[in-house]
Parts: sequence; structure tokens; C-alpha cells
Amino acid sequence: MGSFSIWHWLIVLLIIILVFGTKKLKNIGADLGGAVKGFKDGMKDGSAAPADGSAAPAQQVAGAPAPQADKAPIDVEAKHKP
Repeated sequence: MGSFSIWHWLIVLLIIILVFGTKKLKNIGADLGGAVKGFKDGMKDGSAAPADGSAAPAQQVAGAPAPQADKAPIDVEAKHKP
């Protein structure tokens, strides 16, 4: 009842192949590889930012007012149309 032998793992692999099929497993592998590559590219791009915090500010939506901390929030109620 110790660890699984190679035969146990081969039987589990055979059952997984029978349930999902080889095409589905190949697609999952390709998607996982693409995700890992995208993550590595993102990490590489993120490390290129300056360390002193002088990165450009986030882009604001056109026409949206800038948030102001000194104003109180506006309290309104929604009206239902008959």
C-alpha cells in the first residue's frame, strides 16, 4: 500500500486518454504552453519598468472626470418608471 508503481501510473494515463481523447489532451497542452509563454513574456516586460517608481501614470478614459478626494460622495435614489 506504499507508493504507486509504474504500472499504476500507466493505467491511470490510459484511462485519462480514453476519457478525454488524444486531440483534447493535445489542445490542453498547447493552451498550457501558450499560457506559460505569455506569463514569461509578461514578467520580462514588467521587469523592464524603472525601479524608482517614475513609470507613466495609467491612461484615463476620455471624458471621465478626475477623482477628487476632498469632495463628499453624492447620495441619490433610483426612480422606477411606471
